[in-house]
Amino acid sequence: MSLAVPTSAEFPVLAREGLVYLDTAATSQTVRSSIEAMDRYYETYRATIHRSVYAIAAEATEAYETARDKVAAFAGAAPGETVFTRNATEAINLVAYAWGRANVGPDDLVVTTQMEHHSNIVPWQILGSKLAYIPVGDDGLLDLGALDELLERRPKLVCVGHVSNVLGTINPVEEIARRAHAAGALVLVDGAQAVPSLPVDFSALGADFYAWTGHKAYGPTGIGVLHGRRELLEEMPPFLGGGHMIARVGELESTWADPPAKFEAGTMPVAEAIGLGAAVDWLSGIGMDNVREHGRDVTSYALERLSEIDGLTIHGTHDMDRRGSLVSFVLEGVHPHDVAEIIGREGVCVRAGHHCAQPLMRRLGAPASTRASIAVHNTREDIDRLIDALGTVQEVFA
Repeated sequence: MSLAVPTSAEFPVLAREGLVYLDTAATSQTVRSSIEAMDRYYETYRATIHRSVYAIAAEATEAYETARDKVAAFAGAAPGETVFTRNATEAINLVAYAWGRANVGPDDLVVTTQMEHHSNIVPWQILGSKLAYIPVGDDGLLDLGALDELLERRPKLVCVGHVSNVLGTINPVEEIARRAHAAGALVLVDGAQAVPSLPVDFSALGADFYAWTGHKAYGPTGIGVLHGRRELLEEMPPFLGGGHMIARVGELESTWADPPAKFEAGTMPVAEAIGLGAAVDWLSGIGMDNVREHGRDVTSYALERLSEIDGLTIHGTHDMDRRGSLVSFVLEGVHPHDVAEIIGREGVCVRAGHHCAQPLMRRLGAPASTRASIAVHNTREDIDRLIDALGTVQEVFA
């Protein structure tokens, strides 16, 4: 392996004795350099941005906009195509409200998939458009033939997760975007699970909108990202109104600032943006190809070891070319919450539930599953700890 596995020196929480953290798909640990970058802001140049001319305010503004430059470059986007939000959910809602309300009527179709997180379903339901789903096959992959049939209905938008947070499926976003554009549809991608775990290039993928979040990418909570094609951002009305997002405010009407400022009303999460900039610097230093290869290795080992357990069903493909760094499973006769609670007593942290993907869970015929997700700090030894803890679960329910 070319990746030197980070330790508690880089992830402070991992210093807790006996802790095996396998829940990065929900929230990653925050790397120390990100924490320190935020501390420096709070301790040495805490000030508002874009408004004041004194020295520390100028320093804060420069740090915030430098973070935007870093985040944009990390995901293959331009700074002017990079909007800071609270999280990926807000980024998707921004598109639904700002672009959707202007372009999608009640008789128009939005296509999404059976494997989407609720954040890429509920905003389109609220928008009031017609909604259709690309089905998931028994192999855990999207049925692209069904996509082609749906595209014949001329949808306005196709929404797809880059990596499923339940199945781990890596969807062929570039191919989906090519087919959707040929049918006249725009494409929005939920990249929350992809950006921290594999190389992502927004411009090369051909998507129109791409959303992701800092708290899954070894950065802080409270900061998310929307990349959008510049011409679309220029055409879209703002999502929120207030300070900073305006060019001029009159008594009866206002004009808007250029993007991305148009979509960043009020005082933004300055420290969190700076922290995310430090986190992507850290990931860039490792190299996303190395991050991906490490995830492949540990996840492949997890699939191998979990497959040895009698009565355990793994969701999704075993093809590591098509799977990201997570594994969801069900242990026969034991509720996933019980699995998570019992192995949690042994310091192994996993997620249990419907993972905010209830349509997919219904497709799988399971109300819930247990999910172990792999980060840069995880090792094969962590998987061995998981397997040993699952042995305890079996003993309890024998």
